[in-house]
Amino acid sequence: MRFATLPILAALLGSASAHFQLQYPPPRGVFAEDTEPTFCDGYTSAVSNRTEFPLSGGFVSLNSEHPVWALGVQLSTLANPQSFQNFSAAVPFFQVTGEGLFCFPVDLAAAGLAGVQDGANVTLQFTFDGGDGELFQCADLTLRSGASVAGSVACTNATGASVQTISQPSATPSASGSIALSSGAAASASASASTASASSAAAASRVVGLTGLLGVAGAVLAVL
Repeated sequence: MRFATLPILAALLGSASAHFQLQYPPPRGVFAEDTEPTFCDGYTSAVSNRTEFPLSGGFVSLNSEHPVWALGVQLSTLANPQSFQNFSAAVPFFQVTGEGLFCFPVDLAAAGLAGVQDGANVTLQFTFDGGDGELFQCADLTLRSGASVAGSVACTNATGASVQTISQPSATPSASGSIALSSGAAASASASASTASASSAAAASRVVGLTGLLGVAGAVLAVL
């Protein structure tokens, strides 16, 4: 009887140690599991070799080790942001059901944030919560109106992935605490997984506010 609790304990420990890995745009540094609960996964300085990222029609790809998780994207136009307070919400928090790869379109030009323009050096911070605390990764970018995502970069979604709103998303990440994984009022969009080309993701433009995100993500997932 005593040993019957071991599988349960192992499952709990596995859940508590689960993380996420940013696939595209590439993160500021090599994935560091132990420092992911800290600002920019422990990488406190912007890199000089920034990734050129489309001002409109870009996408983000990540791998989740949680079956249910929430994500928000924040943006800073400072040359070298040093704290959470240097960021503003670019894509409001949304909840996803589905472990594995997930890709969603991002139109930064439509976000209405000051300083988002062709040639701007910006940093995106990704705030992830699988229910056991917030995790962070950052990507340093140069925005280009004519940039396109390389065809070798895949936009892939886990089987049965679904997107749902969160009732009271935070505008900016916090250094402690977690995001409530509540379902919200809007309908969810779901579809089976497959690989979408970069051009398909780029064509799905306009992610502004949570309603826009759900509509576009639903459209992208629907063709996968």
